[in-house]
Amino acid sequence: MKIRNFLTSASILLQKKLNNLKPKSKILIIAGSDSSGGAGIQADIKTVTALGSYAMTAITAVTSQNSTGVKSIVPIAPKEILNQIMFTSKDIKPDAIKIGMLHSTEVINFVIKSLDSIKIKKIVLDPVMVAKGGTKLIDDKAIKSLKLKLIKRVTLVTPNIPEAEILTKTKIRNKKDMIFAAIKLLEFGAKNVLIKGGHLDSKFVQDIFVNKSEIKVFNSRRYKTKNTHGTGCTLSSAITTFLSCGKPIKKSCELGIKYVSFAIKTNPKYGKGHGPINHLNAMNISRKFR
Repeated sequence: MKIRNFLTSASILLQKKLNNLKPKSKILIIAGSDSSGGAGIQADIKTVTALGSYAMTAITAVTSQNSTGVKSIVPIAPKEILNQIMFTSKDIKPDAIKIGMLHSTEVINFVIKSLDSIKIKKIVLDPVMVAKGGTKLIDDKAIKSLKLKLIKRVTLVTPNIPEAEILTKTKIRNKKDMIFAAIKLLEFGAKNVLIKGGHLDSKFVQDIFVNKSEIKVFNSRRYKTKNTHGTGCTLSSAITTFLSCGKPIKKSCELGIKYVSFAIKTNPKYGKGHGPINHLNAMNISRKFR
C-alpha cells in the first residue's frame, strides 16, 4: 500500500511538472529536409525540442534519403525560402537562428537579405556541404559566397574537417592543422569557430573552439559505431539552443558536444547504413538554463 501511494504521488508530481513545461526560447532553423529523420531539419527540430525550446523552420531543400545514401535533392525556390523566414519571424521573433544547408549563391543572398532585415544577433552556421554517404549538397559558387559573405555575419561557424578543408583550402591531419584552419576562418571574418574533429583517426574526438582571444580543445570519448548520421546538424542546433537561453558561446559549445556524445552512445541502431543518433538522450541529462 505504501509503495502504491508513493507511486501515485510521484505520478501526480510528474504530471504537474509536465503541465508547467514551457519552451525556454524560440529557434528559427534554416536548413534542408532529410526524409530519414536522422539529419537536416528533422534532427534540428528534435534537438531543439528535446533541449526545451521552440523550433520554427525555413526549409531550403527536400531530399529523399535514408541511412545508406541520398537518392534525390529538390531545391526550394530562393524567394520562397525568404518568404518562410520573413513571414515566420514577423509573427514569432526568434531568439536565435541556426543555418544549415544552403545549396546556391542565390539562396545565400536571400538568407543574408533576411538576416539584415530581422536583425537577430545569435546565429550559428553549420556549413553543410557533403552528406554522410558522400553526396555533394552545395555548388562551388555557393561555397565561395558562403565563405566571403555569410561567415562574417554569424556568431559561430561549425565546420567538420572536410568542410573546413574546402573553406580554407588546407589539408587537416591533426590538431595543429585544425587550429590553423580555424584561424584562417577568423581571417575571413568569422567571430567564433568550432571545428569538429570526428573525421580524424584518434583515440578521442577533439573539437576545437577558436576566436581572437582563446583556443579551447574539447575532448570526447570516441564510440565504435557507424551510427553518426546527423551529428553535425544536431550539434549546431544544440549549441544554438543553449546560446539562445543565455549560455556563453564557449559553454554552449561544451554543452552541445556533451549532448551529441550521449546521443551517439545511446543511438537506437536504426537503418542498414549510417544510422541516426538518439536525440531523446536529453531526458537523462541534468541541465539548468540560467
